[in-house]
Amino acid sequence: MLTTIEKIIFVLLALTSAGFFFHGVATIVRSVRAGRPGPELKSVPASLIKAGITVLFQRTIFKARRVLSAVHLGLFFGLITYAFVNLVDALEGLVPGFDLVYGGRHLAFPFLNAHAINTFNLISDLMSGALLFSITVMLVRRFIVKDKRLSYRENVLLHPKVLTGGQAVDSLIVDVFVIMHVIARLSSQAFRLDAGPDPFMPIASAINGLFGASETGVHVAWWISLGWVLFILPYITRSKHTHFTVGPINLGLAKQNPRGQLDPAVPLQTANGNHYEPGAKHIHDLAWKRLLDPYACVQCNRCQDVCPANFYGRPLSPSALEVNKRYLLKEATFGAHPDRLLLPLTETVISPEAVWSCTTCYACVRVCPVGNEPMADIVDIRRRLILDGAELDSGVQNALQSLATNGNWMSKGKRLRGRWAKEMEFPIKNATEEPVETLWFVGDTASFDERVIPNTQMVARVFNHAGLDFGILYQNESNAGNDVRRVGEEGLFEQLVEQNMEAFGKAQFQRIVTTDPHSFNTLKNEYPQFGGKFEVKHYTVALLRLFEEGKLTVKNKLPHYKVTFHDPCYLGRYNGGFTAPRKLLELVGVEFDEMPRNCENSFCCGAGGGQIWMGKVAPGERPAENRIKEALATFEKNPGDKQQLFIVTCPKDMIMYSDAVKTTGNEGRIEVRDLIQLVAEAVGVEEPEMVA
Repeated sequence: MLTTIEKIIFVLLALTSAGFFFHGVATIVRSVRAGRPGPELKSVPASLIKAGITVLFQRTIFKARRVLSAVHLGLFFGLITYAFVNLVDALEGLVPGFDLVYGGRHLAFPFLNAHAINTFNLISDLMSGALLFSITVMLVRRFIVKDKRLSYRENVLLHPKVLTGGQAVDSLIVDVFVIMHVIARLSSQAFRLDAGPDPFMPIASAINGLFGASETGVHVAWWISLGWVLFILPYITRSKHTHFTVGPINLGLAKQNPRGQLDPAVPLQTANGNHYEPGAKHIHDLAWKRLLDPYACVQCNRCQDVCPANFYGRPLSPSALEVNKRYLLKEATFGAHPDRLLLPLTETVISPEAVWSCTTCYACVRVCPVGNEPMADIVDIRRRLILDGAELDSGVQNALQSLATNGNWMSKGKRLRGRWAKEMEFPIKNATEEPVETLWFVGDTASFDERVIPNTQMVARVFNHAGLDFGILYQNESNAGNDVRRVGEEGLFEQLVEQNMEAFGKAQFQRIVTTDPHSFNTLKNEYPQFGGKFEVKHYTVALLRLFEEGKLTVKNKLPHYKVTFHDPCYLGRYNGGFTAPRKLLELVGVEFDEMPRNCENSFCCGAGGGQIWMGKVAPGERPAENRIKEALATFEKNPGDKQQLFIVTCPKDMIMYSDAVKTTGNEGRIEVRDLIQLVAEAVGVEEPEMVA
């Protein structure tokens, strides 16, 4: 089709485009490799293949926004189809007689028969329509409807180019490219139809019906279509749309260690004798995988949607963190400002207030379709701020001081930790003095907080009622360190681990059970790094096993309660503990109404990551208050006169949600209870409440 001079021009342009494209790729690779060593990745080829399959079937994108995700399918598969379409179009221009309309009437390639060509033409034509529809929806959403989910709060730190509309420009360029490219491609095919409609090209045939066939039209449309491709290839490596290619790779290289295990503060692998300070102050202090994240970022803001701190009005947006990293790296690698890489991360990608707003709930990581971990960045930044002596919130500072002195964050003497046990009507073993089958790691809140101690004592009564051989560490127990590590105090975390490991060494036990999901997470996932390889169970699993073994039986069914259940982040999203609590609720016979946000998509109470220690409380609706409203709205869908209960399985949740019921003015409408209270009532350890 093309003349000789056109072919020469096209080849030169294609080589130029490829050169800029590979330069962009090489620049990204150099930028990423400048990061610190990360945790060792295993079975990388298999992981990449698995990620490729995941991306092909769009499994990760349907975690949220399902309607838009369905629209995105048209965009995704349309672009996949066009990777082949563009190759065919290039052949049509460069190879004489290579023309696929009408089943390839002039084609002299034996391995391409009319059936195969017609199938290809039909798929290409229909996917062109799907692609046009999908990209139009995305364009309307961003520029006409102006979906608020694509914007940021005014108090969120943003790169200057983001503030001046850099993201919107990127999106507009690619949207226009796709629309122009697809229309030009369809027109090129339509202008070839000199013998009337081709039944396997319905959209192109409709265009042909309007404008007819034209050899000149074929040339013009072909150049517009392929010319856009030659422009967009190098542009992708310099825009937010690097996620087209980097996203699947990033997903294949995503976190392999347990969700509840943080990366070390200092890399385990040190190349060429490099010395690394704990945490991250500058962008290249982050592990190389954290530098790949911003190139993979879709900038869809799904992470921002589920962030409790952002919901609360705090200046934290996980998405903005990744976007700012992307613009900072782009500015330094493709621009003329490499000096900005030496500025603190708290001045370039995230504000100090945002750093201390994170609850470490993991929701942003779970929902990300390309495997980004903005939470890991925040923890590393906290680590360096702590090391550099940054000013801390007074409540956090007091909690850390108490933890260092007393082994708990509540400023209580170590000998008071087991006082609740000495008030019991039966003796509770000291596991450091006599062997036990089950070591109960009680935790700070359950040991010291007067609002929670009755539940702690109820757990002991139920365990005793079931004949469980258990004991506690009394004054030898220290805080497990889960939140200490996530605040960034790595040295104090290791001190607490050392204290607890010493206590474990004095005790004889077969397994550990905890009532605190935070303790459960760190004992299960992080203590093995320090030699603490124990069987660790949450108390809901232990209770369910006691029922299954017949050591606990339901004497009093509880149909007079209507309940909903909150999945704690560190039990549910981090460790998959969704089943046992729900089975226990089924066993005791309550009416159970599930909240819309549940299991993996549960909404954080707002206490994690040291937030419960904060002395300064920001204004606005707190996550726990929003959750109580969600529970009441759930109950209203199926109204009745039963007593409404909000069930928790975490001591911190007991505090957060009991306070939220009061601050929202819903006392008398809903009551917060620990699951152990229902179990105790059902098995006859506690007297059943009288129903009016």
